Amino acid sequence: MSEVSKKPKKREIGRGRAVRNNLFAMKLLWRICPWLVVHKGISRFLGYFEWLFFSAFFMRFMINSLQRGDSFRKIMVFVGIVVGVEAAMSLYDKILVGRINPVAQAVVNKGLYQKLFRKSRNVELSCFEDSDFYDRYTLAMEKADDRLIVSVEATFKVIFGAIASVCAFAFMYQADKISVLFVLLPVIGNFVFNRMISRLDYKRNKDMAPHNRRIAYINRVMYLPEYAKEIRLTGVFSLMRKQYREAITGVADVTKKYTVKAAILHWLYVMFTFTFIFEGLLIYGSYRALVSRTLSLAQLSVITTMMVSTTWILIGFTEALTDLFKNGLFIEYLRTFLDYKERIPEDWDGEDPGTEIRTLEFRNVSFSYKDKEVISNLSMEFRGGKTYALVGHNGAGKTTLIKLLLRFYDPTEGQILLNGRDIREYNLRKYRALFATAFQDHRMFSMSVTDNVIMGANVPEDEREERVTQALRLSGAYDKVMSLPQGMSTILTREFDDEGAMLSGGEFQKIVVARAFVRECPFKVFDEPSSALDPIAEATLFDNIYDSCRDNTLVFISHRLSSVQNADWVYLLSDGTVKEAGTHRMLMEQKGLYADMYSKQAKNYLAVSTEGGAIA
Repeated sequence: MSEVSKKPKKREIGRGRAVRNNLFAMKLLWRICPWLVVHKGISRFLGYFEWLFFSAFFMRFMINSLQRGDSFRKIMVFVGIVVGVEAAMSLYDKILVGRINPVAQAVVNKGLYQKLFRKSRNVELSCFEDSDFYDRYTLAMEKADDRLIVSVEATFKVIFGAIASVCAFAFMYQADKISVLFVLLPVIGNFVFNRMISRLDYKRNKDMAPHNRRIAYINRVMYLPEYAKEIRLTGVFSLMRKQYREAITGVADVTKKYTVKAAILHWLYVMFTFTFIFEGLLIYGSYRALVSRTLSLAQLSVITTMMVSTTWILIGFTEALTDLFKNGLFIEYLRTFLDYKERIPEDWDGEDPGTEIRTLEFRNVSFSYKDKEVISNLSMEFRGGKTYALVGHNGAGKTTLIKLLLRFYDPTEGQILLNGRDIREYNLRKYRALFATAFQDHRMFSMSVTDNVIMGANVPEDEREERVTQALRLSGAYDKVMSLPQGMSTILTREFDDEGAMLSGGEFQKIVVARAFVRECPFKVFDEPSSALDPIAEATLFDNIYDSCRDNTLVFISHRLSSVQNADWVYLLSDGTVKEAGTHRMLMEQKGLYADMYSKQAKNYLAVSTEGGAIA
């Protein structure tokens, strides 16, 4: 469909975009928790300051003071000041780790996920039906708070790491110009060999991915309850075990393929990053100080201590750069999701539609989903207080029609008119409040039966029990619910409660239908409300719907034509348009598609009833 195709596509990002994404993360974290950004900056600054101070200044001051013969008091005053500053920095670090960071983590988690949940609540339904958008949405949501903080930390690490590297180079150059050349060794180790290792790891992980996916799938299937019966009643376990062994063998083969090259690269990385600079600079400094006597002990101490600090500063800086680019891709998902401009936002404002539905008309409506036309030049009308049935084979467009009615989508062409006005002119939430729905593809939430029926509707507290009880009685679920350990307070599903109720498909469906009963609104939609019910329960349910909703506009979607023959008007859909329309009697007299479908179903019902009687 057009709105899906216009969403940003998944793509590789360049370094410039990665940097901008991390700056976006910095701004986002600043809006959520500015004091955490300040503390992260101070903490990183103090860390590099401490390294440079002790390696470049403290050691040189102490050795020069001893060589000059400074008084013990003067040296101790200096040491005391340093110890005091170090103690204060250590205290700040403990407070940061023990108090500030945990509190800030909670603030960031709350603030960021409020933004993400608000955005996910506001984007149109088509976003969740588009796999590319949904993949990026899940990647944006996964540990978003942790990754946002890591991104900001990496940004500060790069900024202050770059400054500290320049300062370290300057101090070493001041002590000995040639010693600076040794610092190039960890640069080669990190920027050359470490990058080669990263590329090798990427290739290895890419080759392992199919095998790891197979292993993860089998691990997951083995503990999911919906697979338990088939695993125990069939020989599929032996097939899964064979696939698991093949996947493990595949992982081992990939590992062997890269082992030698990976070992060589890791050896070169360690040698250039640590060994060559430490031993090389130590030999060079010792020669200058002991043999040629062109280097003082103070200069040697500065060079050796700066060697260690500079190496770790450079390692930290290069790792931070790598993290910066890695985080840039994650932030791309987060940024793309937060910046996405909704085509049908849930907070769409407009006119108040009121509470009365006189007419609701589809006028020459066409709709395409992913470039495939689903609804084609369809026209139909619903009048207030009447009962309508939408019938037709699977794929005829019935459910899509309801989604257009509820404005989950907008038509590609044509209009949907409420009381003569385009529904796009109305406030979306107030417009949808006119409808109560019971969808076939229902979902239960890990909440009480009462909450699963009311679904957050604004029902006065003193009316909740009575309204829910009435809705459950009408749907046929009341007796079953009251047999549960805590009645209407029983938690459904066992997601969080081991004592939660696991009901049958038909019982869950009755609770979904109760959601439509409990809502006070002029228009009610029942999408296959009896698909999981037996014929007796189905007949009772439809009698209750017709009786309790006589003042409502009713729309049924059903494959069982016997259940909708009492509707005031029937629309038969095929290939996304209305093929036949009329009362049940009119359509039977036409002897067209509807009459043919009804006759065939009647024969099947009769056959089933006969077989059932024989069995009885």
